[in-house]
Amino acid sequence: MNIVFDIGNVLIRWRPERAVAHAFPDPVAARAYLDAVGFQAWNLAQDGGRSFAEGVAALEAAHPGCAGPLADYPERFADTIREAIAGSWDLLDRLAARGHRIFAITNFAAETWPRALKVHPRLGVVFEDVVISAHERLLKPDPAIYELLLERNGLAAAECLFIDDRAENVDGARRVGMAAHLFTAPEALEADLVARGFL
Repeated sequence: MNIVFDIGNVLIRWRPERAVAHAFPDPVAARAYLDAVGFQAWNLAQDGGRSFAEGVAALEAAHPGCAGPLADYPERFADTIREAIAGSWDLLDRLAARGHRIFAITNFAAETWPRALKVHPRLGVVFEDVVISAHERLLKPDPAIYELLLERNGLAAAECLFIDDRAENVDGARRVGMAAHLFTAPEALEADLVARGFL
C-alpha cells in the first residue's frame, strides 16, 4: 500500500501565532490579529505560489497599517513548527518497516519549505516523493494535486491511503479514488491503520 501524508498538523504542529509573538506576546491577541487580517486565506495564497513580498503588499492594501507583524513571516516561520508530532512519526516508521511506500502532499509555500527542512531534516529524506503546492501552483483539495502524485510515481489511486487533518482535503483525495483518513490524533490513526490491516 502507498501511504500519503499531509505534513502540517499531522507530522509537525503548526502554530502561526508564534510568528507574530514579537508584536503580540499574548497568544490570544496573536490569534485575534491573525483572524482579523484573514491570515488563513492570505497564507493559502502563498501556498498556491504567490511570493511573500506580493502577499505583504496585498495584506497592506486590504488592511492598511496592519501588515507589519507579518512582514517577515518567512524569517519567523521556524518558530511556528518546532514541535514534531512524535506519535505520527512513529507510525510512519512502522509503516515503512512493513514495506509500505511513503509519500506526501502538502500545501506549503516555496519560501517556507526550505526552513521546514532545516527544522525537521527528516522531511527531506523520509518520503519517496513530496508534492509541494507552491512548486506546482496547485492546492489541495484540487483533484489535480493528488493526480500529479499518482502520475509522477505510477501509483493507482485505489492503492493509496491519504492522511490529512482537514476534511476538505480528505474529501478531495476520496474524489480521485484514494482511501483517506481524517487525522485527529496519532492514536486514532493507529487504530484505523490496524483496522485496515496496514499495521
